[in-house]
Amino acid sequence: MALNSINTNSGALIALQNLNTTNSELSNVQQRINTGKKVGSAKDNGAIWATAKNQSSMASSLNSVKDSLQRGQSTIDVALAAGDTITDLLGKMKEKALAASDTSLNTASFNALKSDFESLRDQVTKAATNAKFNGVSIADGTTTKLTFLANQDGSGFTINAKTLSLAGIGLTTTSTFADATAAKTMIATVTTALQTATNKLASLGTSSVGLDTHLTFVGKLQDSLDAGVGNLVDADLAKESAKLQSLQTKQQLGVQALSIANQASSSILSLFR
Repeated sequence: MALNSINTNSGALIALQNLNTTNSELSNVQQRINTGKKVGSAKDNGAIWATAKNQSSMASSLNSVKDSLQRGQSTIDVALAAGDTITDLLGKMKEKALAASDTSLNTASFNALKSDFESLRDQVTKAATNAKFNGVSIADGTTTKLTFLANQDGSGFTINAKTLSLAGIGLTTTSTFADATAAKTMIATVTTALQTATNKLASLGTSSVGLDTHLTFVGKLQDSLDAGVGNLVDADLAKESAKLQSLQTKQQLGVQALSIANQASSSILSLFR
């Protein structure tokens, strides 16, 4: 190839190619800085993009799992709150039965204690009936178990219901006493009911702890998946910023090199002056 040619300026061509390469790299760096991602689409890196998409989908699906588990938490919490109320009521019923077993009471005092006992009994029914979250109860005897989402594959976390209504703790809607002797017998009946209720609440408490533990695990799993996706596709902005400055300098030098190369053809004309 001729060193000096007016037909082909090889120096300018090389300078232009280098400048185009620099401009392309600069555009890519600016894109990564603007989006914060080093892999923004499948054409950037198909394998990494596909992996990141799958992991991101798994992390997103865990939101539904967390929502379901949180509903489970609330359902148990409502049942536990009702259970606390019911055990308090049973304690008061026992007190009334004990007081009514006193044979020295007059009729008016006995009847007042009997009325209080029956009122407390009816409140147990109300507490169990109203122990609902989102229309669902595990304390009123209307269901035997509830299953909530446990993982993104659709597997479940099952909670066994604990009936805290009168029938569920060994009492009836007509449980009462007609005299001091019956009141004394009722003391043992209510004591057994109280023990039954506390045992059921203890079981619900264990289920609640298990559900809370699993919910914490799901949250950590989701955080790990999100972090993994970030490691795959997020750009190192400090590194990209340094590269941007380097490429901007390289671009300026490339423009100057192209300008110098373009002047080479003009310098040939001076030989003919």
